[in-house]
Amino acid sequence: MTRHAPLNVLVCGGGIAGPALAYWLTRAGHRVTVVERFPALRASGAQVDLRGQGIEAIERMGLLDAVREQLVHEPGVTFVGNRGKARGTIMANTSGHGRQTLTSEYEIMRGDLVRILHTATENDVNYVFGTSVESFEQDENRVRAYFADGSSGEFDLLVGADGQGSRIRRAILPAGAPEPYWKVGIHTAHWLIPRTGSDSDFKNTFHAPNGRMIMRRSHNADDTQVYFFLREQSAEASAIHREPVEEQKRFWADRFRDAGWQTERFLDGMAKSESFYSQEALQVRTDTWSKGRVVLLGDAAHCASPYSGMGASGALVGAYVLAGELDRHTDDLPTALANYDSTLRPFVNEIQASVKPRLLRLGMPDSKLAIEVFHGLTTLGCALHLPELVARCSPQDRGGSWQLPAIPDLVAG
Repeated sequence: MTRHAPLNVLVCGGGIAGPALAYWLTRAGHRVTVVERFPALRASGAQVDLRGQGIEAIERMGLLDAVREQLVHEPGVTFVGNRGKARGTIMANTSGHGRQTLTSEYEIMRGDLVRILHTATENDVNYVFGTSVESFEQDENRVRAYFADGSSGEFDLLVGADGQGSRIRRAILPAGAPEPYWKVGIHTAHWLIPRTGSDSDFKNTFHAPNGRMIMRRSHNADDTQVYFFLREQSAEASAIHREPVEEQKRFWADRFRDAGWQTERFLDGMAKSESFYSQEALQVRTDTWSKGRVVLLGDAAHCASPYSGMGASGALVGAYVLAGELDRHTDDLPTALANYDSTLRPFVNEIQASVKPRLLRLGMPDSKLAIEVFHGLTTLGCALHLPELVARCSPQDRGGSWQLPAIPDLVAG
């Protein structure tokens, strides 16, 4: 294969998608700079899972063993009542066949996955922390990026891997383009509190009236993760995530104070926590993934929302596909970016379609009666092991039948 001059690529965003792309491009001989607006590696965040094609992507990177070493031990999900009594348990599918259940066989803390990707790339990638791309301009030959620290630089390609609120995406969307966010009507917050002896390795899920749900899960001997979920379609709920943290905490405390179970403990921990994060569950849906020498990657292009279970997997798969097309068409970026879109979009459509608001609403009952019915059905289904049987017999995981393309030159690079 004829090799062309290596690309000089700027990646905006040092989370999962950006470093994964950098991994593949540097292996193929390209030069990559990753800028991250946080002053250091942002190795924090919620627990994420790898499923289907995402597991295959990390395996092709040669990092599956590193991921396995950091996996969270979460055997399954237990639904609990107001007194903490188990109403039913769905075990993780560890058979290696079928689809994952509510708990994946590959559960890992986002920070651990970020560290794995950074360690695999830090010797080959120019990481610049504490700055971001403020603006850019481009022509047919290059893109010039202007950084928040006052510096600038010229690159062959700018990659926006800067998350669901991407500033790069806003800059390339056509004037008058529709809002790229598709709302599912659910809000979520999470934080860490000290673990107690009663906190098991199983993920506990508790339902309260008025569309409220609480999850508790523990990933190490010291910490427990708390997740609050709220079904609410109001301007106040959508706006609260942009308010100061103390205002956000007050909002969540007001909505959940009478929920029951261990809510008092969780709210007390929230008040003291420095790891608190609140967001609206959204999907990013846009027909524009690239413009000239600028392209979007990961959540910036196609956030599938936390309920897809495919956020991290989507980032890893997208990075692999984009890197393959860039390496295959180094001298023809329009073709590379068009192929990236046409190859990846069926997969993205599949994982986004897996998020069904009606099923989410069923999973977050609104009244005491609906909760009792839900728990009754859950108890029966779990007693018969129906969720595990369905998962093992399913021919596909959440990415559907879409196959991760073979890119021999990239993998062997």
